[in-house]
Amino acid sequence: MVRVVRMTDASPSHAVVGDDGRARCSWGAHDPDLLRYHDEEWGTALHGDRPLFEKLSLEGFQAGLSWLTILRRRPHFRAVFHDFELHAVAAMTPDDVERLLGDPGIIRNRAKIEATVGNARAVLDLITAEGDGALDRLMWGFAPAARGAAERPRGPGDVPATSPESVAMSTELKRLGFRFVGPTTMYALMQSTGMVDDHIVGCHRAV
Repeated sequence: MVRVVRMTDASPSHAVVGDDGRARCSWGAHDPDLLRYHDEEWGTALHGDRPLFEKLSLEGFQAGLSWLTILRRRPHFRAVFHDFELHAVAAMTPDDVERLLGDPGIIRNRAKIEATVGNARAVLDLITAEGDGALDRLMWGFAPAARGAAERPRGPGDVPATSPESVAMSTELKRLGFRFVGPTTMYALMQSTGMVDDHIVGCHRAV
């Protein structure tokens, strides 16, 4: 049983209250896997070259699919991509790509698999040029200033698909040789890594 929270009759929130009494963004209020992801990860600041590379890779695999599809496969993605350790992924060969194309535990898309390997190499090139933390500094350099409470989205319709910052991040990553880093994918990454906070008004994670 869930119910929608209403802040006032004039300005309703679309947060949904679950059986535990907590109000959440509607997308994270029902499925147990999404609920945990919403409560524990989405919108929490994520740092580090390896963690951000993992997120970049998974968001790329998600393009055109639901995040739940990726989330449920994430343990297997981590297993076959060596926990997204950069050197291990960058060393993957065409034979590895062919092997993964036969693995039903991931998304069997050649372009996305090859992009993951190529993106690992691009991260290592960046680190070679600029030192450890280079991907972290690059990506967080596009994070916008924190919005005020009055600007927080009240419902799904208020959440954009892209932003000027996600467009700029996408452009720079493409310039550096990254693939599957379009503006929409990068905005989803910015949301999930806490670069932007799109928890809606009334959600218990909205602070």
